[in-house]
Amino acid sequence: MSEYKGNEPSEIAYTAVANVTGGRNGHAVSHEPDLELDLDTPVAMGGKGNGTNPEQLFAIGWGACFQGALGLAGKELRIAGSKLAKSKVRAHVSIGPEGESFGIKAKIEVFVPDVDDETVAKLVDRTQELCPYSKATAGNVPTEVVVVDTDPFE
Repeated sequence: MSEYKGNEPSEIAYTAVANVTGGRNGHAVSHEPDLELDLDTPVAMGGKGNGTNPEQLFAIGWGACFQGALGLAGKELRIAGSKLAKSKVRAHVSIGPEGESFGIKAKIEVFVPDVDDETVAKLVDRTQELCPYSKATAGNVPTEVVVVDTDPFE
């Protein structure tokens, strides 16, 4: 087992706990609040696609965390909250063969309308420094962060 050499939180505000059985084709349960999911391997990887997969959950978590950190960075950079409220984040988490097993890579698209490109670039850079998921994956997961000019949800 490798020894952790990074920074740790000064205190723990919340701990999520999930019970998983059956791996990618199993079942997951978490509490406070209750969340229960059937898990299934994606069709693209030979599964039936009848459940949620770990990459979806990672993309949701990272996207939500990044969006929250975007708000913190925006306050630091004095970007109006009304402009940040229109921002959107789309997180992609991809999986594929890597050596003897699999590896992941990520792409995060950031849309911030009504803010100039230079400011958005500073905002995204600072967000990457603040987002716990981005910090956790830095140097471990190939990640591309892209500022987009059009709404990625349309």
